[in-house]
Amino acid sequence: MRFLMMTTDTGADQGPPDEAMQIEMGRFIEEMSKSGALLATGGLEPGGTRITSSGGKVSVTDGPFTESKEAVVGFALIEVRTREEAIELSKRFWQIVGDGAGVIKQVFGPGDPVPGM
Repeated sequence: MRFLMMTTDTGADQGPPDEAMQIEMGRFIEEMSKSGALLATGGLEPGGTRITSSGGKVSVTDGPFTESKEAVVGFALIEVRTREEAIELSKRFWQIVGDGAGVIKQVFGPGDPVPGM
């Protein structure tokens, strides 16, 4: 099962990470990479570009978007056996990083059964 773990911007200014946190996060990422659980990770630009489609017309709007309440600022794509494993990895991440908020969503690909569909 693949999951996208997203870090959201809560508006709190936490400042740059200290060296000890960077070292601990590096170890965590290395462990997840070696186990094969971590497929991709990264930070995201704060603004972005919004694409909307309505009535056959496609519109493009450059950010930032002030009406956004929770912008996704980082992500990790992981592959684990269960949702519980994804939650445990996310808990470990937050124990390293400290205060913040995030979302975990299962990722479905071609041939994957989608619940409720």
